[in-house]
Amino acid sequence: MASVTFDKATRVYPGSDRPAVDALDLEVADGEFLVLVGPSGCGKSTSLRMLAGLEDVNAGRILIGDRDVTDVQPKDRDIAMVFQNYALYPHMSVADNMGFALKIAGTPKSEIESRVAEAAKILDLSDYLQRKPKALSGGQRQRVAMGRAIVRQPRVFLMDEPLSNLDAKLRVQTRTQIASLQRRLGVTTVYVTHDQTEALTMGDRIAVLNFGLLQQVGTPREMYDRPENVFVAGFIGSPAMNLGEFTLDGEHATLGAARIPLSPASLAALREEGATTVTIGFRPESTERVSAETPGALAVEVNLVEELGSDAYVYGSLVGREAAANVGSGEDPDQVVIRIDPRDVPDKGSVIHVAIRPDEQHDFSPSTGRRLPR
Repeated sequence: MASVTFDKATRVYPGSDRPAVDALDLEVADGEFLVLVGPSGCGKSTSLRMLAGLEDVNAGRILIGDRDVTDVQPKDRDIAMVFQNYALYPHMSVADNMGFALKIAGTPKSEIESRVAEAAKILDLSDYLQRKPKALSGGQRQRVAMGRAIVRQPRVFLMDEPLSNLDAKLRVQTRTQIASLQRRLGVTTVYVTHDQTEALTMGDRIAVLNFGLLQQVGTPREMYDRPENVFVAGFIGSPAMNLGEFTLDGEHATLGAARIPLSPASLAALREEGATTVTIGFRPESTERVSAETPGALAVEVNLVEELGSDAYVYGSLVGREAAANVGSGEDPDQVVIRIDPRDVPDKGSVIHVAIRPDEQHDFSPSTGRRLPR
């Protein structure tokens, strides 16, 4: 096993004036499952390919354990990679696919058979070793690709969106299997996905990238409870956090008739930078329904109710033209999302009033987007 270190690692593609990955500083502990997540084009796959040796590092360096592998060939880095497409040889059996890399490396046949059998048992593939890939389901093919990585007994697993080709139900099942398998094997794993739900459910820690820059690193709980900036706040969570720009008025933030109190620490930081507005975020579950007379109440016109059995979500607009134009979900800037009691669902077109729970309000600087102290 080994740790992984990105030490100001930078990748600039030829013909581009902006780095795809810009001075990435990131440490992955020995045995840790770290997820790189972000929107398309954020640099997450490039970071993984730099670690694998498939992309040049234009500045900085990459270490596996104490060894600088920046200029080391991929085959000599002692890593195993699982791709989005399974990349299985269609004419080979499952056993031959899993053991092919060992065969090329000159590993004795008895050891190959032993390692393949062991990996197949872990992945519940023992009954399929003589089948060809075309006779397997998508989930089974992905497990074969995993098995091919496992039999090599590498120091680091690299996974590049391995679940993207699976249907929704199978994705949920397989991500649980991968997370359980990684914890059982204890192999350091760097996992790339654009799906923040995958990141929250699988990773020991999450690293969020955007435009090639590292935005925040932390546990799933830290990322959810204390996003460091507006981007992370709007990206992590499903449904996404509601975000809006409010006007400062004394010790309150106002938008239309709504007046939301701010903490002394947030007010001091805003006054120091001379701000006249503040960005406030609140998650759908961070509100409660109140009467129209409640101080700080937000009036929401119901556009749609999404009923999910144990939960229900209102998708709506803040009442008033100004309000509707300034507050919205990270997924849809034109409407807010509110979680409500599924047994007390409002009608479409009605108006409900909600208040943000004070300890679940997130305040951000309007100029930098950084989190304000509370």
